[in-house]
Amino acid sequence: ADGYYEYTMSECVYSTSDYSDMVFLQSYSFNKVVDVQFNSTVGKFVGYTEEGVKYAENFNKNQAILQQLKAAVDTFCRHNAQIWDSSVRDKT
Repeated sequence: ADGYYEYTMSECVYSTSDYSDMVFLQSYSFNKVVDVQFNSTVGKFVGYTEEGVKYAENFNKNQAILQQLKAAVDTFCRHNAQIWDSSVRDKT
């Protein structure tokens, strides 16, 4: 079908049981191409397309949003990973 496909994806990536390597990623995509992404390790938005670079410049001016997204590693990722991991470990 004709149309556009735009979406945002948030993910927590880690490989250690103590979550010391945990990274929060928030990606904004258009027609299956990632335009811009926030990476908690980098601490800012990075643009991957011409439009994404413009979005990143604007997003990175908003310090309140950047602080909120940096904190998502603890407030969202670690918190939920502890719940999810313990429920999986308890079942095995």
